[in-house]
Amino acid sequence: MSTSLKILVVDDFATMRRIMKNILKQLGYTNITEADDGTTALEELKRGSFDLIISDWNMPKMTGLDLLKLVRSDPVYKDIPFLMVTAEAQKQNVIEAVQAGVSNYVVKPFTAEAIADKLGKIIG
Repeated sequence: MSTSLKILVVDDFATMRRIMKNILKQLGYTNITEADDGTTALEELKRGSFDLIISDWNMPKMTGLDLLKLVRSDPVYKDIPFLMVTAEAQKQNVIEAVQAGVSNYVVKPFTAEAIADKLGKIIG
């Protein structure tokens, strides 16, 4: 697993973005960009290429699921691995995310080990 990956972390709460960044840094990733919602994430995607998107589900303006659907429908971004992070553990939500093309899914609260495990599954 290459630690030089360019990662986009999307969450409306600065604290959650900081926690995710700290976990990613513990795992050796340093090339991390933040976005505070789906619309900001799309702007970041247009500015530069990313190797991985880690997004919260529940956000104002544009949800993580809507962001996922837009990413998957765009030929430029459709192959970027997408990890959904959410407090929503309902089976229907997981099914909806899988149908939309999510690469993997992690439920809050999560551990660094859980993130490492999910990343290992989607980016090898």
